[in-house]
Amino acid sequence: MLSYFQAIVIGLLQGVSELFPVSSLGHSVLVPALFGWHNLVGAQSADESFYLAFLVGLHVATALALLVYYRRDWIRIVGGMLRSLRSRRIDSPDARLGWLLVAATIPVGLTGLIFEHPLRTLFAKPLAAGIFLTCNGVILLAAERLRRRSEARVLVAAGGSAEAGLDDDGRIHAGDGRRLDTVGAVEATGIGAAQILALFAGISRSGVTMAAGLFRGLDHEDAVRFSFLLATPIILAAGLYKIPDLLGPLGDGIRPQMLVGSLCAAVAAYLSVRFLVRWFTTRTLTPFGIYCLIAGLLAVVRFH
Repeated sequence: MLSYFQAIVIGLLQGVSELFPVSSLGHSVLVPALFGWHNLVGAQSADESFYLAFLVGLHVATALALLVYYRRDWIRIVGGMLRSLRSRRIDSPDARLGWLLVAATIPVGLTGLIFEHPLRTLFAKPLAAGIFLTCNGVILLAAERLRRRSEARVLVAAGGSAEAGLDDDGRIHAGDGRRLDTVGAVEATGIGAAQILALFAGISRSGVTMAAGLFRGLDHEDAVRFSFLLATPIILAAGLYKIPDLLGPLGDGIRPQMLVGSLCAAVAAYLSVRFLVRWFTTRTLTPFGIYCLIAGLLAVVRFH
């Protein structure tokens, strides 16, 4: 049904692709198809299946890895929110960030409850995943292009020239951009609503939220921090909501493989978030956008 080798591969894949802006759902469809694991491909778009129950464990493990990495942030955020409830005032940056995360979670939470199942059964197929992965690449590249133009306008308005502000990588240094603490509730809700696109296999949750943050003028560091903080409760809640599937008949015969795969996913996710946080201090979404374009187009050719 599900071998330990498959569990390890899919677990590592989940841990990496959930956080890298390349779509874990899309890769969980495409990689088994490329390997010829047709039982997993068919199970992905089935109404109920052992593979979906297996993925529940991987999602919970990924969310726990994020929670561990950002544990200090979450302690401050939860503490700030509790104090704000007692005082009925939002009087600290941590409380404000916590309520922004709540506002940003609502759109995708409601949409996911209603549409996750029909969208998955309809679009969790190799050809559709390839098409949406290509779209994901376009979104990432467009976000960087618009961000670059915005930085250029700021630089020129300040009396400089776009060419003078370029570094060796061709990135414009026109300041740090907007900080996360300047984002309002409506903007945070809009950034969170971008996650709805990730219900389509091939569109990255982290990618579209980072792109939405860049569209609103955030710098890369704050965009990735908000994206990962926002992803933690969403992924964890989605996994816990589906836990009965894993504990029920669908989980029979795959629970040991799930434990192995979940361990791999947790380790891969923790290492991925450490890498990406450092990456986005100096680099951009562009390499990931190029990868998604190439991989998506190749998948369309392969599975059309």
